[in-house]
This record gives sequence, C-alpha cells and structure tokens, in this order.
Amino acid sequence: MEVNIIQALLVFIVAFIMGIDQFSFLESLYQPIVLCPIIGLILGEFNLGIVVGGAYQLIQIGSMPIGGAQPPNAILGGIMATVFAISLGMEATADGVGAAMGLAIPFAVFGQYAVTLTFTIMSGMMAKADECAANADVKGIRNINYMEMAILGVLFGVLAVAGLYGGSELGAKLKDFSFEYSWVMAGLDAAGGAMKFVGFAILMKVMMSAEMWGFLLAGFAMALICQANASIASATLLLCAFVGVAIAIYDFLMQTKIKNSAGSSVGGGSDGI
Repeated sequence: MEVNIIQALLVFIVAFIMGIDQFSFLESLYQPIVLCPIIGLILGEFNLGIVVGGAYQLIQIGSMPIGGAQPPNAILGGIMATVFAISLGMEATADGVGAAMGLAIPFAVFGQYAVTLTFTIMSGMMAKADECAANADVKGIRNINYMEMAILGVLFGVLAVAGLYGGSELGAKLKDFSFEYSWVMAGLDAAGGAMKFVGFAILMKVMMSAEMWGFLLAGFAMALICQANASIASATLLLCAFVGVAIAIYDFLMQTKIKNSAGSSVGGGSDGI
C-alpha cells in the first residue's frame, strides 16, 4: 500500500483530534466504529474501514479506564487494524479482518503508554492549576488544559503516522510471510476473532443484572431465527436493533407513566384525600 504525504497529513489530523476527543471533547468520535471508516476513506478503502471499525468496536465495547489504569488504546488500535487490513489485502468481511486486529494490539498498547505519559507530565502541573484556581485565573487554567490537549494530540498524531508508514511496509512483508507460514496468520485470525467475544463479555459483566437476562436470551433467539431465514438474514442486526429500540421506548414510557401516576396520587384531591 502506497501512502502519500496528503494521506499521512490527514491521518495525523484525525489522530490528533481523536486523541483529544477521548478525554476532552467526549463526543465518542474516537470510537473505532467512527474512526476506522474515516481512516479507510483516507486510504481509499471505505468499506473495509467500516467492517474493521465494527469488528474492533466489539473488542473495545467493554474496555474502560479504571482510576489511573488505562486499557489498550482504541484510537491507535483502530487505526492500525485498518492499516493492516488494507496492507494485507483483506476482504471486507467480518471473518477477513481477524488477523489485522490481532496485529494491531501492540500498537494499541503504545497508545496506552502515550496516555500514561501525558498524565504523568501533567501531574506536575496540578499545583499550578490549584494556584490559578485560588487566584481565579481562568486564562491560566485554560492554558493548562490546552497544553494537555496539545501534548496528547501530538503524541497520537506522531504515533499514528509512524504506524501508518511502518504498518504499510510491515503489512507487505506479512503478506509474503502469510503464504509461507499460514498457520501463524491463522492463529492471529483466531485470536482477533476471540477478542470480540471477550470485549462483549467484559461489558456484560459490568452492566448485566438479573432482570436483563430475559432480553438477552430473547435477542439471541431472534438473531438465530433471522439468520435462518434467507430473505431477512442480511438485515438481522438492524431488525434486532429496531426491536431493542422498541422495547427501550416502551419501558421508558411505562416508567414515566408510573412515576407521574405515583406523584399525582399524593394529596391530589381538594379535600386532602
């Protein structure tokens, strides 16, 4: 895969913005489901970017920072998964991007280090921030925040561009390597495929409660039924999403109605009854 200077610059800008977004904008633009299609579009493989983004999102869906501990970073991992998928000439299918996701994990760890390094650097500025707050120095506090965003954005931009060029060359070598040692790539593909289920399992462990199991089983059964019907198999995910939205809307309206009814029943009559 040939990378020109315009593509490298665009990747730097995207990584810069996403690096800031994950902590400062909080618009969720940095999530793989958004990031990977953008990188795929820049590199001329938009469809493959969508597939990689959806697959990598399942890995990250249950990944979250706890205190100062940072998980492998979704931004660099998503960028490099897309780069490897394109470099290796993978097909735009969920089964075709497993090896790319496995190869991207070390780069995701570099992103984790970049975040930790930025937090370490900025920890020394907290005394200055406290001083600015005590003096009502809004400009000083703002400048400290801008400094943090600039450091984080530049680190992510540089790492993304380095990974872009390095990943392109490495991808070409891995493509030749995969023909000679196909079992290695098969192992990476299996590992990448397993990560999706691990990510979703982590999410379920965090948020799953007893009353939710019925919806999980119902959704699982519906997905199997849709997949078995050739006429609607391609729309399985969309149909399940519609049903989930319908249940959520119904639950919200019922809970609101119950809450309003309970509130209006207290001392509602003019005679105090």
